[in-house]
Amino acid sequence: MKKFLEEFKEFALKGNVMDMAVGVIIGAAFQNIVTSLIDNIINPLIGLIFQTDFSNVVVHMGKVDLGIGAFVSAVINFLLMAMVLFCIVKSINTVKELAEKNKKPEEPAAPAKSPELLELEKIARLLEEKK
Repeated sequence: MKKFLEEFKEFALKGNVMDMAVGVIIGAAFQNIVTSLIDNIINPLIGLIFQTDFSNVVVHMGKVDLGIGAFVSAVINFLLMAMVLFCIVKSINTVKELAEKNKKPEEPAAPAKSPELLELEKIARLLEEKK
């Protein structure tokens, strides 16, 4: 049981999991804003065409009622959320790309000298000293 808890702690405290948790919380809060926009602004404007609240538009087919208005509202809600999330991800990717471009490139490490080259350099120094 102790090993299980240690593994869970390691998993839960990784940066990606914490980032994802923050994203889910912010996404849920933003979902309320989008839902309010749809329910309180867009649906009434579309409802002007039907002379009723658009989310209440129902098509009667025999004994079944199809909630067309509620479905279209859900689709609009989804499209707005998808567009906003796309814009957020695109912005984050742009910032990451700019950060990568602004990073100073690391200088490559000098290649290791072979023993033969070291011997040749040593001989060259000795010859220089004799002159």
